[in-house]
Amino acid sequence: MSAKANRNIHLLPHLAITIGDPAGIGPEVVLKALADSSIRETCRITVVGSRSLLQQTYQKLQQIFTSKEKTLANPDEFPILDIPIDRAIATQITVGTGNAASGAMSFAYLEEAIARTRKGEFQGIVTAPIAKSCWKAAGHHYPGQTEVLAQKAGVEKFGMLFVARSPHTSWILRTLLATTHIPLNQVSTALTPELMSLKLDLLIDSLKKDFGIDAPQIVIAGLNPHSGEQGQLGTEERDWLIPWLEKERENRPQVELIGPIPPDTMWVKPGQAWYGNDPNVDAADAYLALYHDQGLIPVKLMAFDRAINTTIGLPFIRTSPDHGTAFDIAGKGIANASSMKEAIKLAAQLTKIKFSRNAIA
Repeated sequence: MSAKANRNIHLLPHLAITIGDPAGIGPEVVLKALADSSIRETCRITVVGSRSLLQQTYQKLQQIFTSKEKTLANPDEFPILDIPIDRAIATQITVGTGNAASGAMSFAYLEEAIARTRKGEFQGIVTAPIAKSCWKAAGHHYPGQTEVLAQKAGVEKFGMLFVARSPHTSWILRTLLATTHIPLNQVSTALTPELMSLKLDLLIDSLKKDFGIDAPQIVIAGLNPHSGEQGQLGTEERDWLIPWLEKERENRPQVELIGPIPPDTMWVKPGQAWYGNDPNVDAADAYLALYHDQGLIPVKLMAFDRAINTTIGLPFIRTSPDHGTAFDIAGKGIANASSMKEAIKLAAQLTKIKFSRNAIA
């Protein structure tokens, strides 16, 4: 490699990629993503996981694939931050069956990636999927990776923003969740004007700094069917959501806030923009959903293999594929790596923007 090429490599963002739950599809989609040469041209990558498990995954899947086309990256060909795995734990990990052992390892990978990133070794983290039930079995009681990242980064204000680019129109869908991993019967209690303002602050800041949108149009969902139907189908909109929104409009003249839009119709325009059904559709720059499924059912319906979860509010970049461990197909060689590829691309893009902005500042 020439000296110039070597310098260019070191100018690229350096990302840590965790392999997630080793019993799931995480190791497979990581190996598939890194086999794409265009991915490795966008950033420097260090995989955080157990080298022995990655080697086992590679060897097993190589036996499945008959094509001569390079479908998997060889673990010998990229840097690995090896987290040693005790032999007793290794014997308890079975591909396709998550348990306490696989949960313990996936948590260890994430912890190490966060620690090294906070030390400055990496500028961002891409996380493969974990299973919350396996974390719990291993004694780690967190709602998800997002909450671990926020706690260990020392931040209290953070959000889950889902981003996807349409393959049909190139329109970008951005959806932020006001509440995340909580039971449905706790949503109306958790939602408050203070929480909504916090999430809106995060969203506006991300749209400006990460996507270059200074005067965004943002659609905000109602909570109840028909946004409460003037109190007939729920009173949250009437009691506080609409007054809160009116106040936010006064305080944020540079932002166009639309809502509260009934949840069953809010996703019509995004669907048209995604599929190109109406070339004149006026879709918004971002959508603020009030709870997990309200936002993620439409996101996954449109962009299951393309959507990316990015945690906003952290001092570093974090993205993740918008899918789970898929234990049912783990080890079969059929996992789709598209979302992992998109997660790496977005992390590289956002990291470049973040650090170039910091350099200017």
